[in-house]
Amino acid sequence: QVHLVESGGGWVQPGGSLRLSCVASERAFSSMGWFRQAPGQARDFVAAITWSRGNTYYANSVKGRFTISKDNAKNTLYLQMNKLKLEDTAVYYCAATSNDLGIATMWKEDKYNYWGQGTQVTVSS
Repeated sequence: QVHLVESGGGWVQPGGSLRLSCVASERAFSSMGWFRQAPGQARDFVAAITWSRGNTYYANSVKGRFTISKDNAKNTLYLQMNKLKLEDTAVYYCAATSNDLGIATMWKEDKYNYWGQGTQVTVSS
């Protein structure tokens, strides 16, 4: 059983930056990703990365502002969030999967086997 623990959430003003981290208890997956859920809304895909090749995928809403990366040695996933907007406010979840995902499936929530507990990101002035 893989355990994922997120950290790095908090409060930031619009235009600011935050970096989220997700530490995995072991490396038993092929891809990892970030999803987010705003109050009263469904959980949405943010970004994902394949662990071996480092291929990255982004939701259009964050492309150019967010960067997903990983540290293989530390089994850690990151999400660097820049130029944050009010609408980025949400609980951010780290997810991992042992499934082989590609561009057509990376964004699908049900393809991920493991989930973290979430970390709150609040963007407000």
